[in-house]
Amino acid sequence: MPNDLCVIEKQLGRPPRGFVNIEVRCPWGYPAVIRVAPLLDNEEPFPTLFWLTCPILREQLSRLEERGVIKTLEDEIARDPELQRLYCEDHRRYAQERLSLLSPQEKKLLEERGWLEVLRDRGIAGIADLRTVKCLHAQYAHHLARGSVLGRWLEERFQFVWCPPDEIRCALSADKLSAGR
Repeated sequence: MPNDLCVIEKQLGRPPRGFVNIEVRCPWGYPAVIRVAPLLDNEEPFPTLFWLTCPILREQLSRLEERGVIKTLEDEIARDPELQRLYCEDHRRYAQERLSLLSPQEKKLLEERGWLEVLRDRGIAGIADLRTVKCLHAQYAHHLARGSVLGRWLEERFQFVWCPPDEIRCALSADKLSAGR
């Protein structure tokens, strides 16, 4: 594989902030989801633990957001107590994992600055109101990395596709990166 960080930078259009590791790769072996540190270098809390980098999935999810799927999903969460319970459980597990990644010194620093609750008490992508959905991209990145009720909900209703074998976008970007060196 070409240099993964170069591919991620090309996917995002910028260097990734707080990059920790690649959590999920696409069927072609390129990064699809990365894990981000809950505390960035400048000691700023960053509640989004999983970041979707795959350009084709990001585009598909953006189109769903444009079509109002977040509102549909929030209405479904409000109507379905079991979906709401599972969604809250996903938020709880996400926050626990995020908090577990902090060292005791980082927790102390965040506590002193009044920021610890952002990472301890908020859900996926830092959402405060667990009845709402902040971002399908963050939800689906979490689903690909750990599994989630909203990710399953999305997959049951929408047909997500990866790049076709003859048009792998990240391979094309990697080829351009290699040619430019």
